[in-house]
Amino acid sequence: MENRQETEELNIPDVLPLLPVRDVVVYPYMILPLFVGREISIAAVDHALSKDRMIFLATQRDVGDEDPAPEAIYEVGTVAMIMRMLKLPDGRVKILVQGLTKGRITEYLAEKPFYSVRIDRIIEPAAPENTLESEALIRTVKEELAKIVALGKAVSPEVMVIVENMQEPGALADLVASNIGLKVEEAQGLLEVIDPLERLKRVNDLLNKESELLNMQARIQSAAKEEMGKSQREYYLREQLRAIQQELGETDARSEEMAELRKAVESAKMPQNVEKEALKQLGRLEQMHPDAAEAGMLRTFLDWMVDIPWGKATKDALEINRASEILNEDHYFLEKVKERILEFLAVRKLKKKMKGPILCFVGPPGVGKTSLGKSIARAMGRKFVRISLGGVRDEAEIRGHRRTYVGALPGRIIQGLKQAGSNNPVFMLDELDKLGSDFRGDPSSALLEVLDPEQNNSFSDHYINLPFNLSNVMFIATANQMDTIPGPLRDRMEVINLSGYTEEEKLGIAKRYLVPRQVKENGITEETVQFSEEALRTVIAKYTREAGLRNLEREIGSICRKVARKVAEGKGEKFVISAGTVAKYLGPPKFLREEEMDKNEVGVVTGLAWTPVGGEVLFVEATVMKGKGGLTLTGQLGDVMKESVQAALSYIRSRTGEFQIPEDFNSTTDIHVHVPAGAIPKDGPSAGVTMATALVSALTKIPVRKDVAMTGEITLRGKVLPIGGLKEKILAAARLGVTTVIIPIQNKKDLEDVPKTILKKLKIVTAANIDDVLAVALEKYPPPAPKQAKPEPPKSKVRTRVPVPAPVRGKA
Repeated sequence: MENRQETEELNIPDVLPLLPVRDVVVYPYMILPLFVGREISIAAVDHALSKDRMIFLATQRDVGDEDPAPEAIYEVGTVAMIMRMLKLPDGRVKILVQGLTKGRITEYLAEKPFYSVRIDRIIEPAAPENTLESEALIRTVKEELAKIVALGKAVSPEVMVIVENMQEPGALADLVASNIGLKVEEAQGLLEVIDPLERLKRVNDLLNKESELLNMQARIQSAAKEEMGKSQREYYLREQLRAIQQELGETDARSEEMAELRKAVESAKMPQNVEKEALKQLGRLEQMHPDAAEAGMLRTFLDWMVDIPWGKATKDALEINRASEILNEDHYFLEKVKERILEFLAVRKLKKKMKGPILCFVGPPGVGKTSLGKSIARAMGRKFVRISLGGVRDEAEIRGHRRTYVGALPGRIIQGLKQAGSNNPVFMLDELDKLGSDFRGDPSSALLEVLDPEQNNSFSDHYINLPFNLSNVMFIATANQMDTIPGPLRDRMEVINLSGYTEEEKLGIAKRYLVPRQVKENGITEETVQFSEEALRTVIAKYTREAGLRNLEREIGSICRKVARKVAEGKGEKFVISAGTVAKYLGPPKFLREEEMDKNEVGVVTGLAWTPVGGEVLFVEATVMKGKGGLTLTGQLGDVMKESVQAALSYIRSRTGEFQIPEDFNSTTDIHVHVPAGAIPKDGPSAGVTMATALVSALTKIPVRKDVAMTGEITLRGKVLPIGGLKEKILAAARLGVTTVIIPIQNKKDLEDVPKTILKKLKIVTAANIDDVLAVALEKYPPPAPKQAKPEPPKSKVRTRVPVPAPVRGKA
């Protein structure tokens, strides 16, 4: 009571500096240290020390607000006296303050260099003395405080002594509230309650809540200790039971399981270091509670270790003649590929320890890349495993996930070996060119270790985390194109190109494989439906346009399904498919071949182009007209093809005299080059000689032979450079019916890939420069010199006298 009277007698100014405090609410008569670090707060402390040492303490609403605005500070606070001040080395100030009385901010007078506020002092009403309610409430609060201290709440003994001797409700409420660790919102709410008894009631409610929380916490801790004690007791009892069962010759189910797992590990033919690690992890599993989280992970790991074929291998059937028969049974043509496979088998037969080659079949879809892998496995007597890499972007798909991850598994390589059940299968990596990469890693880089014969003898999967020997595996990769395969990965493989099939090859494959398979799959027999050779040729030529066989088989299947429906409806017993009835089953032809030209024309040249579905014929048209030297290119030409036209035109301008073309044609003539089928984009350098021939023909008015087709890249010096896709282009020329094909001289070696039956039908001309091309393609070459026109006499009416020169005298 004396302190309150002293406080009431103090002269509290109406205007005081404001010190916003962060995470504490200061009550009257409360003494506590404060660390002051903000410049505005240090300025307020300095001002208070220079005056009467009084300062107003108010709590800010947001603890993290470094520069609180007036609306972010509670209005009700406490007037405090700065008892001591100490400057710290880091620039902060430590002050010791004592709360004096409550106050309310009524006005902010200044914000710089510190908050200066006008306050209204809050005088608490006097509590009724010696009433039963107040006495009971004070006693209840003291008992509740003692109870939570007994439950573990940290309250200093000095505070407890003061509380026992305190009888004033307001002071008791403030003292208890400041020492039980209330949240800022709860403490501020108590500070704003003016009535002492009401404030003490709210403190009592908070003490009851805290008591319940502490009781619940104690029950949870007790239950956890009991569970821990129960687990320990179960472990000791289990160990004693195991010892008793061993003495009696009995084993429990878990012991039998562990014994079987140990036996499986020992019989898995693991390398010594691998078996040592597996037995170590098995020992950990045996000592672990079966319900532990790690026990499931360890059990899965050991199951994988047992299932992986560490020492299981199939014996190679290295009979070359038998392997050749199998390859010929499964595949029609593809002689180079079969020859390479038989070479590998022959070397393996002579040398047992051979590093497996990495073959990569590259070609359009449907040419038989995957089925070749199956045939290789059958020819060698090995297991066959195929995984598709299309769209794989996560490196862990190849190397596996760490065992620490939930749901971790080995990578696809180890999974494939487990599926095969041997450590030397034929392993096909399909769609290698469609690998991706993102933030999860680069799978193509992870494949470097798998496909490198110098490294894959110790391949480490992240899940297994032990080396596995992949050198016995025969890896075969497939891709549609090589451009998207990274260079280091491409360097580790032997590329075998499968360019596609000729019409004759497709016919043979359809008769031998596709028709019998589709007839069987659609529930009919060969006695029910019969395909004539002309019908198959019609389907190949008019209903498919591809290098492979998928669409061809799809169209044959479509015919078989329609026949199956008629048979099921009882509309016939045998159906013969001829060239005339194909349209009845498949509708109008989907593709029409380019028609051969009727006659030799000026400026129209037959070119040859390569597409992913085979070779195509490309007509190039050029025409000239009076103009100012403009050049127009149409037909959706790509940048490379446009550059070929420019190069051909520059070459012609450099040889206008030899071509008998006026030297000023570039300034008096407009040239238009067009490639039909304008809706289809076209690009590539191999149309250079075609463009040059069309321009020369248009400028010299010499027709181009209709039976000649050509391909080749041109330079500014007139050289003809080699091109790619020669086989497909010659096949396209043969389909069109031309008799002569002009190719670069450096492509002569590629004629070995062209079927002999096609070469017998065509005359192949090799060209080293554009003169060789023009000599074959044009009707006349070199162009004849233009006739000199006789000069006409002047038409002037004025007669002019022409002087006659005097005869020259002398010897001739």
